[in-house]
Amino acid sequence: MVDYYDGEQVRQALRMEELIPAMEEALIAFSAGEVTQPVRNMLSVERAKGFFAIMPAVAAEAMGTKLVTFYPGNAGTGVDTHQAIIALFDPVTGTPLALMDGALITEMRTAAVSAVATKAMAAPDAKILAILGSGIQARSHLEALSLVRDFEEIRVWSRTPESAKAFAAEVGAHAHIRAMSAEDAVRGADVVVTVTSSKTPVLKGAWLKEGAHVNAVGACLPDWRELDDAVMRNIIVADSRDAALKESGDIILSGATLHGELGDVLAGKVSAEVERITVFKSLGLAIEDVASARLVYDRMQS
Repeated sequence: MVDYYDGEQVRQALRMEELIPAMEEALIAFSAGEVTQPVRNMLSVERAKGFFAIMPAVAAEAMGTKLVTFYPGNAGTGVDTHQAIIALFDPVTGTPLALMDGALITEMRTAAVSAVATKAMAAPDAKILAILGSGIQARSHLEALSLVRDFEEIRVWSRTPESAKAFAAEVGAHAHIRAMSAEDAVRGADVVVTVTSSKTPVLKGAWLKEGAHVNAVGACLPDWRELDDAVMRNIIVADSRDAALKESGDIILSGATLHGELGDVLAGKVSAEVERITVFKSLGLAIEDVASARLVYDRMQS
């Protein structure tokens, strides 16, 4: 029998403090060519205006695949728009090890990767964080980024002002969180995170100060954008060059030039350009999911 770990078991097993360094290792291995992984295969589900994606990866320490669906019509119904399951295998014998809920892993590994990018590319003394978006990823990013930078002020914006205010109130442990307009949130911010479902730009380059770092997490389809052309004229780094050129509307539609992959920045093969405006375009990689699943499995077996 293959073990199945539900969302609550995953939550108990996965620690952000452990996940961030694990993602750093996975990204370095990926960019070094030590991971076998195609760009995700996305199948359109026309009647739901959604998609079904298959994301396999093979590495020295972990092997598996994530199956993920995106059904935008689920919004407001009580059923999540994104749902996923991860199948983990032993890379030595090929034996199935476990199945596990992939929703929380996706949420946490995405934020952990942004934390890795922030640690490498944001100013060491970054104090102001702006979050555009107020959903699940906003919460996860606040947790992860607070582990790599000591923010004194956190600003949040949402298309629905009530959502931004609710987010600020919910994360009440941070008394320095305020809801405001997108422009006000971004101007003067050291680190900016875009975690929206927008299909059109919500962040303008004119708002960014020199030396700011942007983690762009939404807009994972070739005709969707979160960032305007002015943002994309800066230093652009992606988790995967191949994925960025196939899936990122921000890069494809702006004609932006990629500075390199995050794994190469982490390995010192590409300069971090900390003193300039930097943008990390996150698409999400299968190896991130599989390496995260391996962490869960190992903890559950201990």
